[in-house]
Amino acid sequence: MQKEVDEHISQLKEGYFPPMSLIVRLTEELGELAREVNHRFGEKKKKASEEESSIAEEIGDVLYCLTCLANSLQIDMEAAHRSVMHKFKTRDANRWTKKEE
Repeated sequence: MQKEVDEHISQLKEGYFPPMSLIVRLTEELGELAREVNHRFGEKKKKASEEESSIAEEIGDVLYCLTCLANSLQIDMEAAHRSVMHKFKTRDANRWTKKEE
């Protein structure tokens, strides 16, 4: 995923936006995701004039922005994922109630 995003961005003259701009864009996309979740599952329903949007599409936008941020900072997202999963499996191993088998 990171390679595909990098190949796309590398063909653009502007390249990656600075980290602060990427954080702002990520926040904007997260807000759009939150709005869709609120419309679907919350009490605030869409107005008849509002277009339908997909939660999956909004998650994709968040993921794209996050990938751009990671790439611009040379962060390997797979390594970051492994690290956080290790933390959840060790430090937080007994924090939550496990399902009965």
